[in-house]
Amino acid sequence: MIVKSLEHLNLISKSISKKLENGDCIFLIGEIGVGKTTFTRFIINNLQNQKGLKETEVLSPTFNLLYEYEIKDLKIMHYDLYRIKKANELDHLGIFLENEKTIKIIEWPDLIKTPLTNKLKIHLEYGENDKERKMKINGVNKWKDFGNEI
Repeated sequence: MIVKSLEHLNLISKSISKKLENGDCIFLIGEIGVGKTTFTRFIINNLQNQKGLKETEVLSPTFNLLYEYEIKDLKIMHYDLYRIKKANELDHLGIFLENEKTIKIIEWPDLIKTPLTNKLKIHLEYGENDKERKMKINGVNKWKDFGNEI
């Protein structure tokens, strides 16, 4: 699918936000600067709007590795694993503890081999111009057909 603008990307994130619940995991894959954190910000801000909360600033957790967001009954764990070079380093982060109690959004998930129940994998690539992106969506279980729904 071709994403033509930030507004279009936000519309896709709204569709995802409406279906997100604790226990879900989103893998965001793509080059530096392609829009993974922007997409995450749209998802988190849409969830905050849905729950009647004020939007917060959503930053890239590249140096911290993790930012957490409490959105009423939802807990978002936003990871950026760019600096992780070995799979055994993931064990120290405890990413998959409390799977059913959190929503995980993970940028640079390449080293993760753990099978997950409700996973949505989103690939972003640069498009024909500065504003366009190519997006591929693959899901597992409840997300299996999501790419066909939008």
